[in-house]
Amino acid sequence: MSLDFVVYMMVNTLLVIAAAPFFVSFIKKVKAWTQGRRGPSVFQTYANLAKLLKKEVIYSPHSSRIMRVTPYVNIAAALVASLFVPLAFVPEPVGGIGNIILFLYLLALGKFFMALSGLDAGSSFGGMGSSREMSISAVIEPTTIIVFAALAFVFKTLNIFTIFSVTAGSSTPVTPTLILLGISLFIILIVETSRIPVDNPETHLELTMIHEGMILEQSGRNLALMELSSGIKLTLLIALLINLVLPFGLGTTLTVAGIAIAAVLFLLKGVLLGGIIGLFESSMSKMRFFRLPSLFAMAFFFSTLTIIIEVFT
Repeated sequence: MSLDFVVYMMVNTLLVIAAAPFFVSFIKKVKAWTQGRRGPSVFQTYANLAKLLKKEVIYSPHSSRIMRVTPYVNIAAALVASLFVPLAFVPEPVGGIGNIILFLYLLALGKFFMALSGLDAGSSFGGMGSSREMSISAVIEPTTIIVFAALAFVFKTLNIFTIFSVTAGSSTPVTPTLILLGISLFIILIVETSRIPVDNPETHLELTMIHEGMILEQSGRNLALMELSSGIKLTLLIALLINLVLPFGLGTTLTVAGIAIAAVLFLLKGVLLGGIIGLFESSMSKMRFFRLPSLFAMAFFFSTLTIIIEVFT
């Protein structure tokens, strides 16, 4: 393992952890602005996580070890997945790091344990949230596979590092295939991070909650880890999208100035995409559960169209 890759692991992980709470708060801020409210500070999520880390962890008397290990499995899977998506600097691939298939498995691992912990507490809300999450996953995961298959087909590689190296070194404008992939990835981002119109991450209404239902029994430090894992997942999908569509500033050589500039540009591009997400959520209402497949079908259609375009052009 080279020194460049060791530096990349430290810088990328720290940047993901630092940026994740900011993007969560910024999207809330944008949604508040569109509704005519002042909204929370963009640093509110940092304060919430710090407060939760100081609180006592309480477990349901019906829970098992699954409830206890789930927060650590989730944060570990999220941090390992953060190595697969470069935010500011693209190193040479090492081993299987950067592989799209392994990246999807890491995201699925966190989701699987979260659903198990929702069932483990024995509450009706947790079971309902887990049931809904698995029902949605059964429909969206084949679509997710097709979207990432289209991404691999366009760039002729399964490695995210190689894909980002191509986009960062390309001087050509955004192509139609990248636009179609961008739309598909945006839909995947909305679904995988449980945002409107799929779910409302700010509600505790039992008739609508999915993600919140699964973590309702978590508390204290464990809840902080679950919330941070969710923020990291959001940040990684944001990075994946903007470094495909807007790759300017993404570094391919290791220099202090280059990494600093690339990190600032990433945050600016992330703010732009976060604003789009906030406006998108504010302009939509939550869809009925059985109408969600129509949203997933849109991502499936655009990804399939991307493959067809690549085959016949």
